[in-house]
Amino acid sequence: MSEQWKSSEPMLAKEAPAVIDRMGLKWLVAAAIATAVLWQIPGGDYILYPFTILATWFHEMAHGLTAALLGGNFNQLQIFSNGSGFAVFAFPSSWDPIRRALVAAAGPMGPPIAGAALIIASRSFKTASLSLKILGISLLISTLIWVRSPFGFVLIPLLGITILALGLKATRWVQGFAVQFLGVQACVSTYHQLDYLFSYSAGPLGISDTGQIQQQLLLPYWVWGASMAVASLIILIQSLRFAYRPQ
Repeated sequence: MSEQWKSSEPMLAKEAPAVIDRMGLKWLVAAAIATAVLWQIPGGDYILYPFTILATWFHEMAHGLTAALLGGNFNQLQIFSNGSGFAVFAFPSSWDPIRRALVAAAGPMGPPIAGAALIIASRSFKTASLSLKILGISLLISTLIWVRSPFGFVLIPLLGITILALGLKATRWVQGFAVQFLGVQACVSTYHQLDYLFSYSAGPLGISDTGQIQQQLLLPYWVWGASMAVASLIILIQSLRFAYRPQ
């Protein structure tokens, strides 16, 4: 990870040594694997609690914003202390199956795409800092516009303030590493609930995202679950390869 610093700064400060970059990449890959594993074991959610809540925020915001972008209405966002949540949105009954399926798929796939953007932004200290500021402000704005659960109304802005502070006050190296780490967390959030991804139902009365896609596009829910799991992994690997590619 490197940056073109001001020419008046010492030569050693212009570019991080390659060995540090490689160590950072290995650490991020290890963190991604550890995160995916911890989310599958009892108590893992609590070890990774802030990232569990952030993963829920990414997932539900992706549902709501996709519905709004395709012509529907994003009404509110509910996030609870156990790490669960849901987005309340509405769309016309005349919507075709493709748009309905896209809204359903946005929950699992939105976070990896956003995470890849964060990881790629880490190639420059300037864009890394800007990305942290944008993410922090987005968390704060989403609280004002959509968050309606008491828990979410407290914790989401706390996360936003923390990330914004990193973008404003942290050293350049910390900012670069933080935006990569958050990007990795967003990418692996697809694996947060693998049982949900490979389930047709969601609770006693609900239908999972992959179940909804099956209703619209016919192929079995597990095909869509497997496709999104593989796509999320590819997105993570390719974004890391791009971020650590020599400039």
